Formats: sequence, C-alpha cells, structure tokens
Amino acid sequence: MKSAVENLNPTRVRLTVEVPFEELKSNLDAAYKKINQQVTVPGFRKGKIPARVIDQRFGRGAVLEEAVNDALPGLYQSAVEEGELNPLGQPEVDITELKDNELLAFTAEVDVRPKIEIPDYSGIEVTVEAAEVSDEDVDKAVEQLRERFASTSVVERAAAEGDVVKIDLEAKVDGEVLDDGVANGVDYTIGSGELLDGIDDAVTGLEAGATATFTSELKGGSAAGKEAEVKVDVTSVSARELPELDDDFAQLASEFDTLDELREDSRKRLGQSKKYEQATEAQEKVLDELIGLAEIPVPEKLLEDEVNTRKHNLINHQLAQMGIDLAAYLKMQDKSEEDFDAELKEQAEKGIKTQFLLDELVNTEKLNVSQEELTEHLMRRAQSSGMSPDQFAQAVVEGGQVPMLVGEVARGKALAVVVEAATVKDSNGEVVDLDDEDETAETVAADAEASDDTEVASAEAEADKPEGDKPETDKA
Repeated sequence: MKSAVENLNPTRVRLTVEVPFEELKSNLDAAYKKINQQVTVPGFRKGKIPARVIDQRFGRGAVLEEAVNDALPGLYQSAVEEGELNPLGQPEVDITELKDNELLAFTAEVDVRPKIEIPDYSGIEVTVEAAEVSDEDVDKAVEQLRERFASTSVVERAAAEGDVVKIDLEAKVDGEVLDDGVANGVDYTIGSGELLDGIDDAVTGLEAGATATFTSELKGGSAAGKEAEVKVDVTSVSARELPELDDDFAQLASEFDTLDELREDSRKRLGQSKKYEQATEAQEKVLDELIGLAEIPVPEKLLEDEVNTRKHNLINHQLAQMGIDLAAYLKMQDKSEEDFDAELKEQAEKGIKTQFLLDELVNTEKLNVSQEELTEHLMRRAQSSGMSPDQFAQAVVEGGQVPMLVGEVARGKALAVVVEAATVKDSNGEVVDLDDEDETAETVAADAEASDDTEVASAEAEADKPEGDKPETDKA
C-alpha cells in the first residue's frame, strides 16, 4: 500500500491511498464467504457455492463492493498511522479507481488536530480582585444566618414589607385560566423578589381575606414570556421575628459559645471563599492571555458541531426543564437570536482552542495523571453531580468516559503550570500566592472547554473506533 498526505488547510488533510489488489485477497475471501451464507443456488448446498458461480449469478461487482467496504477502515487506519495524523471525527472517503485484479485507489479527507506552537507564557501578568473581607461582609453573612432562624406569627393587620403572606394565585392569559396557572397555599415574603413582578405592590396593605389583581410577564410554564392577569388571594399575614444578635443566638445557630467567635468563623470562611474566587479569576484571565498569544486554528466542522450541540442541550435540556422555549429565554435575556448565536459560537471556539492548547502543553511538559489525582477529581465531579462516588464512577466506566476524566485532570495540571509561571497581582498591587491551584485549574479548564457531547476527545474517540464500528464509505 502507498499513501500520501496533502494539507488542505491547517486543520484538514486529504489522504491519497493506492492498494495492490493482492492485498485485498483476505477481504475477497471473506466477501465470498459472507455472500455464500446469504444466498441459495439450485444444485449447491448453502455455503458451498463456488466463487465462479457467485460471479455469474450475482455479479463480480457485488463481491468487490463487499470486499472494499470490509477493507477500507483498516486501510484508512494504516494510512493515518503512516502519516502520523491525529484525526478528528470520521473521514469523507471517495473511491477514485477500482480495477479488478489490479488496483484500488481512494482518497480520504478528514479534520485533524492542528500543530500548535506553545507561546512563551513566562511574561503573562494579570490583575485580580483583592481577597479582602470587610466588616460589612461579616455583618451580611451573620445577618443571612439570622434570617434562617427567624420565626413567624400570624398577625391581624395589613401586610407590610418583610411579612410572610400565605396566598392563592390564579393566572389568566387572554381571559383563559392557564392549566398550570393556579397555585394554592404559597408562602411568600414581601420584598424578596422570589415570585412575579408586581406582586409586592399588589399584596402590600392587604389583610387576610383580601384579593387583588395585577399584570405580570410569566417567567415559566406553558405561557412563559406572555403578559398575564394574576389574581392573588391573601389567606393569612405573618410577621417575621428575628432573634437577638447575642451569645444565645451564636449557641443556637452554631457550635460557638459567643457571637464574637461566630463572627470570627464567618470572617475565616468568607476569606477562604474569596481566595478560591481569586484563584479562579486568576486562572481564567491567565488562560485568556495564553489563548491570545497562540495561533490556534479551529476545524470548521468541529466548531459547527459544537455550536449545534450547545444549542441543542440548552433548548432540549436546560430550557425544557424550566418549561420555556428559546424565544422566551432570549426575551428574558434581552438578546436577539443573532447575538445569542454569535455568543454561542464565541464560547464554543474558546472551548475548542482551550482543549487544543492545554493538550499540547500536557505533551510538551510530559504531564502524567496519577491514580490518586484521578480519584480526587472523580470525587469532586461526583459531588457536583449530586451522585455518590460509587454511582458516578460506575457511570463513568460504563460510559467509557475514563479517558475524558484523565484529560480534564491533565489539562488542569497544564493550566496550573502556566499560572505558576505568570505574575498574578491583586487590585492593591500585591503579588498573589495561589494555593491548591491544580484543583481550581481543573475547574477553569473544564468550564472553558467544549461541551461533553462534541468535545475534541469525543471526536478523536470517534476516529479511533474499531473497524467494525466505522460507517460505510461512499463509493465512486
């Protein structure tokens, strides 16, 4: 077999392959055997029909077609290995010449990983927010905890801001009550903004047994995005009472004996949270700078597939669960569909570039993933998915996603290498020392990458399928 590689552009190649006919002998034998099992010819036992009879009765062309289809995946894979290519997805194959007992020639066009030169990233410098915790931050955290321990008691007066009202709701659109527009016994805190726009003004000043109507744009359900006439019946009004901020409250709401100890613990927790946010911000900005320094071509087909998959997932999973369609979502976001598509394409392109670049860094820096690192990453992913580690691990193994997780960890380590070499300062001009940057780098790298269904790893897995799993090629 002879093969040659032609670079059509930085991300696509054309393979030209010529195969002497003698190399197809095993495929021809297999084709005759397969046809033998599928057909019957009077005078011959099933499976014992001579090749010349098959040629006469069914045509040599049928045999050649079966043999070529059987041979092409292996021939293509051999040409890929000979050309030292990293294909993405399935090839477009065209048989250019088929001479019986002489020659098979075909071309295969396929997207490939581009060759990327890692830029000098030692000079990257970014600025992040200072991880400072103010007294106001502590006050807010303690007040939120205090809100959780508030008690309520029914009062015989008009409702005011901060009160909890128990209400029944009925929404109409075009004069018709919606099937999903009725809700009874809803507890609502006036001023919380957790229900429909306009409800605070409608219920403020009402006593138990009173009714009001108002108009509001529905945020979810079958009529999401439409104006509705909403009737609200107040069945009770309750005042909220907050506990005193003293040592008794600290003992009630925490494991601490004094309010000062509770406040100090809140300050510590807020500091840790801000440090994590600071590390995440630093890694996101360093990644953006790194991508900006590198020349990273993106295969058009891969980008198109990624955009389509992201859009499909949003519409059919996230928005479907919310009970709204894309038009309603865009209205809520105050975006045109053109702006939305452009934003989606930009995100998808960044995701693909991130994976290309960090994978190249993994190879350049010769970074490996240990079993301990993989286990820790699996535990974090399980926690974020809401599954137990055992359930998540089983799903990963059954779905063949272990290489994907290994890739996530490796790319996180690659990003951490770049962040370590970069200069990170806070808004006060102080150099930031980032702790546990591998863990946050994994999160940043994974968030920036392509979506699960069409990420580059999936495209490569598709290209690496066993021969029997590959689709049939087009024939000339």
